[in-house]
Amino acid sequence: MTTEDLHETYPEMLIIEDHHDAFVGVVTRFGIDEPIACYDVGRILSTYQERDGMTYDEAIEYFDYNVIGAWAGDRTPCFIYLSEKNSA
Repeated sequence: MTTEDLHETYPEMLIIEDHHDAFVGVVTRFGIDEPIACYDVGRILSTYQERDGMTYDEAIEYFDYNVIGAWAGDRTPCFIYLSEKNSA
């Protein structure tokens, strides 16, 4: 499933517009009403470095403050640190 398909299946799901390539899937767990989008941290950091010219440390700092730190309610996406052998 791509982020473009998400709004058909999950119209209320929050997605991160600038990071479609980092989308890895939909997550659900006991106790939350709606599934949430999940993104690969490594791909997001790579985008900041390649697209925006940030160093790795700058990318981490920006991600920690502006992405992880951006609570948008119960439908806020989650983020996963994939192992190197599992990342693209």
